[in-house]
Amino acid sequence: MSCSPLPRSFYNRHAIELARSLLGKILEHGPAAGRIVETEAYLGLSDAAAHASRGRTARTEVLFGPPGHAYVYFIYGMYECLNIVAEPEGSPGCVLIRAVEPLRGIEEMRRRRRAIQRVEDLANGPGKLTLALGITRRLNGADVTRGPLIVCAPERDEPFEIAVSPRIGITKNADWPLRFYIAKSRFVSMRKPR
Repeated sequence: MSCSPLPRSFYNRHAIELARSLLGKILEHGPAAGRIVETEAYLGLSDAAAHASRGRTARTEVLFGPPGHAYVYFIYGMYECLNIVAEPEGSPGCVLIRAVEPLRGIEEMRRRRRAIQRVEDLANGPGKLTLALGITRRLNGADVTRGPLIVCAPERDEPFEIAVSPRIGITKNADWPLRFYIAKSRFVSMRKPR
C-alpha cells in the first residue's frame, strides 16, 4: 500500500516553510511508513548549526543540489539522521525529520527496535525513526520524489495546531525557534525542549 510521492516543486521553498509543510505528510520506506509529527529547519550558510554553514564539502554536496533529496548523515558514532533538501539548487537549506507516528510496517519497526515496548517510542527522535524505518546512509542523495524513500500527502488531511520551539541538541544558534511539531501528538521527541 504505497502512496504517490510529492512533486519536486513541494520542496523548492524556504527551509522554514518546508519544515512546517512537512508536518502531517507521510514518510515511507519499503513497507514502513509514518506520519511526520516533528521537524527542524536548518538555514544553510547563514546558520552556524547547519552542516552547510562551512560551505560545500564532499559530505554536504547533496545539500547544495536540487531540492527533494535525502541528506542522511551519521552522528554521535551510533545514529543516522534524515534531512530533506529544501530551496533552489545552490541554496543549502534543509529540514531534519525528528519524529514520525508509525502507521504501516509497525511489526517491522518493532523488529528493528526490539527493546521498545510502546508504539509511541518507536520513532520519536531523529535516530530512532531512521532505525525504525530502516533508513541508512545508503539513502544519502536519494530522490524523495521517486523512491525508494518517499514523502506523500495523507489520504485525508486532518487539522492540527503547529507548536514552535528552539531546536534540540545543538549548541550554535540554539535559541532560534526552528523546531516545529504537531502540538497534541503523543509521538514527538519531547513536548518542551530541555
